[in-house]
Amino acid sequence: MRTLTLSDVPLAGKRVFIRSDLNVPQDDAGAITDDTRIRASVPAIRQALEAGAAVMVTSHLGRPKEGVVRPEDSLAPVAARLAELLGRPVPLIANWVEQGVNVAAGSVVMLENCRCNVGEKKDDEALARRMAALCDVYVNDAFGTAHRAEATTHGIARFAPVACAGPLMAAEIAALSKALLEPRRPLVAIVAGSKVSTKLTILGSLAQKVDQLIVGGGIANTFLLAKGLPIGKSLAEPDLVDEANNIMVSLAERGGSVPLPVDVVCAKTFAADAPATLKPATDVASDDLILDIGPQSAAQLAKVIAAAGTIVWNGPVGVFEFEAFAGGTRALAQAIAESPAFSIAGGGDTVAAIAKFGITDRISYISTGGGAFLEFLEGKQLPALAVLMARADAAASA
Repeated sequence: MRTLTLSDVPLAGKRVFIRSDLNVPQDDAGAITDDTRIRASVPAIRQALEAGAAVMVTSHLGRPKEGVVRPEDSLAPVAARLAELLGRPVPLIANWVEQGVNVAAGSVVMLENCRCNVGEKKDDEALARRMAALCDVYVNDAFGTAHRAEATTHGIARFAPVACAGPLMAAEIAALSKALLEPRRPLVAIVAGSKVSTKLTILGSLAQKVDQLIVGGGIANTFLLAKGLPIGKSLAEPDLVDEANNIMVSLAERGGSVPLPVDVVCAKTFAADAPATLKPATDVASDDLILDIGPQSAAQLAKVIAAAGTIVWNGPVGVFEFEAFAGGTRALAQAIAESPAFSIAGGGDTVAAIAKFGITDRISYISTGGGAFLEFLEGKQLPALAVLMARADAAASA
């Protein structure tokens, strides 16, 4: 996956437009509650500043209405936090498409919420061309939005004089390529979540690539149902049993498998204080909810993980937010942390589980993308990545 990177491009005296992912959570008062994405954006900005570039940074924030910038849509809190991290002023520029941007070499400005611009989400060509005219170098450092073809993620990259990947984007590309395009075998994928339907195409795609496919959560319940096992009143999708069977057959034909739970932790209600009962997967009662895998199942999965060469993880195997039902995900996380395999994890719940169980430094790579991570797993072409590759190919053949 060849793209130009920020390090490949002369930056001194250039106008550099960086598309970051600064869509941070905020409380009701507008205070930032987690600045992880802002901190992740700093290396690209610092690199451009230290090279003597005039730097413009923008991002989306929330789900604003195009053409309107409400107070809650403003990147003002983000600009203030970025200024603290950089140790320099970061002025916020409104109406930047219409009025242009004046920034000196060695300085940085924040361009107001890009999704407030009319035509952003539809990747309007006229808007993209006006944005491209503001810069000499376009940098996409927002992998989390790479699956969206919008004016600041795709259109501008078509028309800017130079288009390249920032360090965060480049690291994502390298890690995902290593995990899925050039994996060390066996390749083990863990895909969990509440519904098979939301990840069915991902499961089908992975079934053609991986050696072992571990399913968890409501997804696993549908697979248990496909095997004729009782699941009580657990979350499942009976109409997708045939698809689950097809995935298991596909893995088996390739010499792989979908290891299913042999013991489970159940409750009668979905609540943090619900009494938890451990039982064999064959003994689930009609009024049981399966909320976690049992220790025997966790031990079997740990053996699969220990033998892996590459691990791709998306989703917890139980309701880890409730301590009584966190054992399976805790054991899985610990097994991944102890494995010598190259491991990559992505998705909000997965990252939350990694943080809860204190293994952040023991995962080879934690993806910043949610939807983009899943679409890459599915084998879809990511528009923002595809345009960077096309520009790199064009530059190489020029």
